[in-house]
Amino acid sequence: MLTLFPEIQPYARGRLPVSDGHELYFEQSGNAQGIPVLFVHGGPGGGSSDFNRRFFDPEKYRIILFDQRGCGRSRPHASVENNTTAHLIADMEALRLHLGIQQWLLFGGSWGSALSLLYAEQYPDNTSGLILRGIFLCRDQDVRWFYQSGANHIFPDFWKGFLEPIPEEERHDLLTAYHRILTSNNEIARMSAAKSWSAWEARCSTLEPSNGLVGHFNDPHVALALSRIETHYFVNKAFIEDNQIIRNANKIRHLPITIIHGRYDMVCPISQALELHRALPEASFNIVRDAGHSAMEPGITDNLIKATNHFALRLA
Repeated sequence: MLTLFPEIQPYARGRLPVSDGHELYFEQSGNAQGIPVLFVHGGPGGGSSDFNRRFFDPEKYRIILFDQRGCGRSRPHASVENNTTAHLIADMEALRLHLGIQQWLLFGGSWGSALSLLYAEQYPDNTSGLILRGIFLCRDQDVRWFYQSGANHIFPDFWKGFLEPIPEEERHDLLTAYHRILTSNNEIARMSAAKSWSAWEARCSTLEPSNGLVGHFNDPHVALALSRIETHYFVNKAFIEDNQIIRNANKIRHLPITIIHGRYDMVCPISQALELHRALPEASFNIVRDAGHSAMEPGITDNLIKATNHFALRLA
């Protein structure tokens, strides 16, 4: 079973001013003359991490990480102002042009899979391929499954903690209730809600418990951006049309695409990946039998690195 490549450091870091006062953090590592690949992180609002560089052979890839608006090392932190899916797609295109890249491979999981698909559907000529993990289609039923009724039946013990910040009379619409608190002026209530929101996601993301993942999601810097930006996007239906990803999938059927999904993914159930594969039947589709949602589960990591190794040969 393949594991992550050794740790590496970026050869370049930068900040890219984009519209409306936002400034994106980005970095490059690996081979400056290699195959350009953009790591598209999840959330929305999750931010990138140093280990994200390690899914790619550093001798073959020009590895580009960036933090989407409002999260990670981008500024202003946890901002939901002028922060929509259209802004993020425009930011990715601005980064491509800034770096002088003709085409790049997109590597995204969870929300990163959705954003990668949406970017590719808008800019297919600028996309050399996609590696997608933990497919999230951003439809009402997909959000409702995880934040109202679905996953709570699988993790009723963790669900109690998710409910705690919300008054009983508001629990019929948890997304709206969380959004209200996370955009309020009550700093203590905001942080309490942020940690509950983030802990729920972390605890449900792996087949085996991961204290490291829960600890990362509970970091106040991470939790606040993740919770505020996710609720902002989800109450606004991800700023896309209903089922937009599937309806526009024909625009990218000609691209090489690999889909990887854990059999026991409780954050984004496998039905979403199956529906995407029906719309993209030429794509490679790998179901990992002993995994949930996280890219760091051994079976998922193994499949992701096999995919990047395959694309390194294909795109060389």
